[in-house]
Amino acid sequence: MKTPITFRKPEDALSVIQSGQRVFVQGSAQTPTCLLRALAAQAGRLRDVELVFITVYGDIHVDRPEYADSFRINSMFVSASIRDGVREGRADYIPVFLSEIPNLFNQGIMPVDVALVQVSPPDAHGYCSLGVSVDVARSAVNNAKYVIAQVNKHVPRTHGDGLIHVSRFHALVECNEPLYEARFGDKAGPVEMRIGEHVAGLIEDRATLQMGIGAIPDAVLRCLSGHKDLGIHTEMCSDGIVDLFESGVITNRYKRIHPNKAVTGFALGTRRLYDYVDDNPAFQFLDIDYVNDPHIIRRNPRVVAINSAIEIDLTGQVCSDSIGTYQYSGVGGQMDFMRGAALSEGGKPIIALPARTAKGVPRLVPFLKPGAGVVTTRAHMHYVVTEYGVAYLFGKNLRQRAQALIGIAHPDDREALERACFERFKVFESRCALPA
Repeated sequence: MKTPITFRKPEDALSVIQSGQRVFVQGSAQTPTCLLRALAAQAGRLRDVELVFITVYGDIHVDRPEYADSFRINSMFVSASIRDGVREGRADYIPVFLSEIPNLFNQGIMPVDVALVQVSPPDAHGYCSLGVSVDVARSAVNNAKYVIAQVNKHVPRTHGDGLIHVSRFHALVECNEPLYEARFGDKAGPVEMRIGEHVAGLIEDRATLQMGIGAIPDAVLRCLSGHKDLGIHTEMCSDGIVDLFESGVITNRYKRIHPNKAVTGFALGTRRLYDYVDDNPAFQFLDIDYVNDPHIIRRNPRVVAINSAIEIDLTGQVCSDSIGTYQYSGVGGQMDFMRGAALSEGGKPIIALPARTAKGVPRLVPFLKPGAGVVTTRAHMHYVVTEYGVAYLFGKNLRQRAQALIGIAHPDDREALERACFERFKVFESRCALPA
């Protein structure tokens, strides 16, 4: 028999929030939009409420210019919902490794007054689930003085660290809206598929995979149908893993930690994915300070980390969070897994990206744009993959790196890159690299 619960009106539940407080908001597919709409409606009584979160989806309302005096966004990742706010100075960005965000809450560096989350209805024992976004929400709930939960029948009940007893919530609000969906696979065109084929060629049977967000990781997954006994230990998972589970490609059998389980912090995709992880014991949704800990990641053999970037310079510096001074995303978990994979026995850290943007702008460049943020340093780089092939940078000097990267640049960009190589390293264009 399920635990009886009492729902409150959103405006009543949110009355606990006061001016000057810090409020955590769960993100990704679990963004509690009902609560945020209701909070925006109370802007008139509030001033300087700090809202902290990572990636949020949908119209969150509270970021609108007319509410600037009431709410101040202080985000640890810049998603599409708040890019304009950051650009216009109405919101702020905190650069931080995803694995270290829980420490901000646990150590009291950023005390949380109120946490807003979206959960599944309670089970027979009174436990609700944080669904497909456990990541940093678990530590926020642990540390918040007050927790307000939006209860939604569409939220999957996932196994792992996201189970919370209903007694932990100070107020419950019912709102049965579909979860936000993202269709990364629909964006994978011929270029992404060629990149996926190159990356798949680097992945051995029995490898443990981490996939970043976007079309390229999904393209890689599509190219793995011939592999055997792959494992999953990743900060996020998307629809591409479902087919590989169902076909027996992903078994998790040869992982050293959490064997027979796919470990993740959150899932973002379509309803098919959310239904697949619902009450599925093959998945463990765990706190991100564990999932993304490089010392944990490295314990599995053959960890392959697959991430993308905005641009890479000729020495291997990777910009993944900004376009010059324009803050586009965030540090996220890229470095957590790039380092963890490098330390793993037989591991391979990979940055995969198209050689050019959709508008024809080169992504392999002599110098990063002024103001660009270096997320992964050149000392951490091993593999770079474009549609034109694979460049291996580890152990190579700057001249050798430049030549390797020029070799996988767009053919129309190579002459200019050769000239830049000559100007920087004082060697003939055709001899940017020493013999391999």
